[in-house]
Amino acid sequence: MIDDFAKNNLHTRLRRDRKALLWKLDGLSEYDARRPLTATGTNLLGLVKHVATVEARYFGEVFGRPCPEPLSRWQDYDGSDQWAAEDETRDQIIEFCRRTWEHADATINELPLDAPGHVPWWPEPYPNTNLFAILVHVLGETNRHAGHADILREGVDGRTGVRPEHEQQIDEEARAGYRAKVEQAARSAARIKADEAP
Repeated sequence: MIDDFAKNNLHTRLRRDRKALLWKLDGLSEYDARRPLTATGTNLLGLVKHVATVEARYFGEVFGRPCPEPLSRWQDYDGSDQWAAEDETRDQIIEFCRRTWEHADATINELPLDAPGHVPWWPEPYPNTNLFAILVHVLGETNRHAGHADILREGVDGRTGVRPEHEQQIDEEARAGYRAKVEQAARSAARIKADEAP
């Protein structure tokens, strides 16, 4: 009974967070969806592609259920799942996500939480695991990258919100006031710290 509850709860959260991540692309130009937004090249479309690839590997190879999508070997990882090449369209990547998530959902639905899995890219003694541990791991990975996407999207056009139903209208005046208050606190703390220095 508890296994069914846990599995359903984790799976529901994973589906919710996938949707939130994908939503961060809504309304963006082709350039803004793809362009590097950090010094390391992190970009919104790349985050979506990466999370789908993570699911393809963890809910595919790990349980002997290879994803039908072509993936490079994990040993040959080159970071290409973290950005979109010129010849990859946004629609192609979104469809890749949907197919990958369908395959992952089938794995989650068909296997019990204690189903054994093997993650060859994890160091000893951790490669042998189970569906419960993988669900928790992938949910954490998805949340982490959804958080990155939140920050990146805010930097592109100021849009914030966890999910479409939580999107807020931007009150520029209130936002500027809040930011100024945080900035003032940071400057005051820095001055206090500098005054305390010997």
